[in-house]
Amino acid sequence: MADFEIPEDVTSLDDEQLSQALDSARGAFATCRRSQPSPTPPSARANNVIHFHGVGGIGKTTLSRKLEAALAGGEQRPAQWDAPSFRRRIFPVRIDLARTAGTDFEQVVLTIRLALARLGRPLPAFDLALRRYWEHAHPREPLEEYLRRGGLASKFGQALPQQMQSAMSDVAQALLLPGTVGAVVGQVTGSLVRALRERRQTVRALAGCARLADLLEAEPDLEALSFYPHLLAWELAQLPADTAVIPVVLLDTFEDVGDRVHRDFERLLQRVVWLMPNAFFVITGRGRLQWAEEALQGQLDWTGPDAWPGLVSPALPSSRTPAAGRQVLIGDFAPEDCDDYLARRLSRDRQPLIGADIRAVITARSHGLPLHLDLAVMRFLEIRRTRIPQPADLDVAFPALISRTVRDLTPDERHVLRAVSLLDSFDVVLATRAAGMAHEAAALRLIERPFVREHPFDVWPYYLHGLIRSTLRTADDQADDRWSPRDWEQTAARAFDALGEQWLNGPARDRLLLIGCLRQGLRLARDFRLDLGWLADAAWSYVGDSVWEPLAPPTGPESASTLETAADALVELLSALARRQHEHRERTVARLAAVTDTRLLPAELHEMAVYYRAKAERDLGRSDASRSGMQLVADGGGRLAPAASRGLAHLARLAGDFPTALHVARTLGWAGRQHRVEGDVWWVQGDMQRAAAAYEAARAEAEQHGVAGERATSQAQRAWSLAFTDPDVADDELDLAEQLLTGLDLRTTTLTTQIAALVRDAGTSGRDVDDRARVLRAEADVAGITAAQAMLELALGFHHAVLDGLEHVAAILARLRELSRGGDYAYYTDIVSFMAGLPLPAETRSRAQWIGGEQTTRQRWRDLALRRRGHLHTAQ
Repeated sequence: MADFEIPEDVTSLDDEQLSQALDSARGAFATCRRSQPSPTPPSARANNVIHFHGVGGIGKTTLSRKLEAALAGGEQRPAQWDAPSFRRRIFPVRIDLARTAGTDFEQVVLTIRLALARLGRPLPAFDLALRRYWEHAHPREPLEEYLRRGGLASKFGQALPQQMQSAMSDVAQALLLPGTVGAVVGQVTGSLVRALRERRQTVRALAGCARLADLLEAEPDLEALSFYPHLLAWELAQLPADTAVIPVVLLDTFEDVGDRVHRDFERLLQRVVWLMPNAFFVITGRGRLQWAEEALQGQLDWTGPDAWPGLVSPALPSSRTPAAGRQVLIGDFAPEDCDDYLARRLSRDRQPLIGADIRAVITARSHGLPLHLDLAVMRFLEIRRTRIPQPADLDVAFPALISRTVRDLTPDERHVLRAVSLLDSFDVVLATRAAGMAHEAAALRLIERPFVREHPFDVWPYYLHGLIRSTLRTADDQADDRWSPRDWEQTAARAFDALGEQWLNGPARDRLLLIGCLRQGLRLARDFRLDLGWLADAAWSYVGDSVWEPLAPPTGPESASTLETAADALVELLSALARRQHEHRERTVARLAAVTDTRLLPAELHEMAVYYRAKAERDLGRSDASRSGMQLVADGGGRLAPAASRGLAHLARLAGDFPTALHVARTLGWAGRQHRVEGDVWWVQGDMQRAAAAYEAARAEAEQHGVAGERATSQAQRAWSLAFTDPDVADDELDLAEQLLTGLDLRTTTLTTQIAALVRDAGTSGRDVDDRARVLRAEADVAGITAAQAMLELALGFHHAVLDGLEHVAAILARLRELSRGGDYAYYTDIVSFMAGLPLPAETRSRAQWIGGEQTTRQRWRDLALRRRGHLHTAQ
């Protein structure tokens, strides 16, 4: 560990700097009645904090206590720490922020002030404000009683109430207030504020505190209390040189302050740190302190590397500034730390004895756990006695790790530990059910162990340290209570059933729970060859929302490399459906074909594979193969029969048979997405208003049924159709489409919105339409989505028709003819010709069956191009 040192810069602050610390609050102090000067420049920064972080149970609390004792002189200073380089007295005060300690923000402020009571003198600016706050927040509870009841009186004594009373009396006397007014805090503070505003000589001792009047006038609530530390800092700065002190505040268990979303308590504590630049703060917690991250702006008052240079993570050690390096990792090593440790652990002639390749293997296996590194070093030395160690020799789990991990666990805790090693994450209920136990006590004790980590916002908040989990699953330990293969299988079945119960009994349409259950359930079913059970219904729920989060679980020790069971096939099916958003459709077809060829899935899930394979075939322009698959599913009458009928309607539209497509669409209902299919037919006819209305109805139905993917797709299509008619309206529609796509993984729909943006900008010269089109053409080609490629050419055709660029239109027509060689999308060449006012050569006529006739459709598309040209001319 680096030497612990309190930087000298925390002791050299003047009154102006203290005032700037308060002024630099973003938004200033909103509860102050008077307007404040603008914040100081962004160069204001705080270097008065150091943060020790690491995994639970690694010794952070012990470190915090030892620091407090060492700074207070209660223990001999550890030999590895340098002697203090500062001259002022140290007043350490440690505050436990753990939830179990029940520490609130009031106690934090009181504890700091109580520690300073050892000065033996009142701090009138702060004490007056605190007394006013206490009378307001605790009108029927004397401070003395509160300190006694909370145990603070036994730790710090009762000096504070006397010092506060003394401050009240001194100020009352200076203001020449009649009688004893120690209890009438309102009268004293009101008179003091008036005296400060009038700059009376009788209060010149407090007049230097520029913010005192503002803070005394502010509503005495918790928000105001969080600014009172500025008064403490001012008081410390007024102390004579011979009595000057440095408060060292040790905030322990900082991870219990809040979470990554709710930062109210953290914001108040950060305000204390910022407003007391002449105090030093030692914070200990599990995760890194994030104050130096710009992304937190708005959640906390001060964020970013300029405000907290010491909390920035340097890219390289050599790039560290003198103020940097105040985030100290304890516990697990980072990969580079593991490598450095192994290189230094064994050396000869100042050269590492363990080669880089072996160090890399050990580092990857260790998950940063120091114990594994030590065991690997011992194994390396043992092997080296007889031969030269190889990387494979160290790519092992150590049974000793298990024995050292479980030796202080009860038998029930060891049982639960092995059970949860089958799970990526868990809660107490899931752990208890997987272990087959009737009571939760063992699971409750287990989650307090240091090798159990916590992510409070996950579906299941607890998970095992990676190395502990992998070792439990793979190491051949010889413990008396070790499990047989049958034990593992029975536990896997219990965990699988427990996951299914949580999903079935959980909140309806809880997407996070569904995905979590699927990921863990698929893994268990695959690795232990379990029946599908509840996974079949869960798979349908996953597909129904069209969100497509990645699902494929990592390969486990028992997983098969080929599709041998129904679970193997379902894993591959759902993985292929999710990955199709990121793979070429050829790859999707191949994966789904492999699934259907096995015939391992039950009938309805088999039809799911057939249907999505047919969709991928359609995207590739293979209409005959797509039609065959869609017809098979439609004839089957299963859950996807309406969707397959919709697919047949799409295929009729792609072939130019619009009357048939519209007729089928009107029979589909919500299950077949009737309104969206109707919109797909109407925009092709150039009837954009009718298409937009159909898409709006489709979006409304999707919202009613809670299907996020369908809602986003319908809105993207609505934006596409309106982009031809009104660029301003299209702006709003595209914004909504992008909002609805947030958190979804829909590649085709995303491309649709991007192409619609090109249509919105058609005819403009400053929007780089052609350059953006080249990028989109590459993306559509990589994805293997013919529909997107055809839409893109249509958008470019509209752009150049507006500009009357007939030579560009000719090139677009040539590309469209190439895309439509199979017959589908042939009418796109007709539409581009309509927009440009060009005749249709007999040899390239698509023979599309236009609703309302070819001439009507031609006129609609030509009018769209001419209206856009007129709109742009008027705008100029």
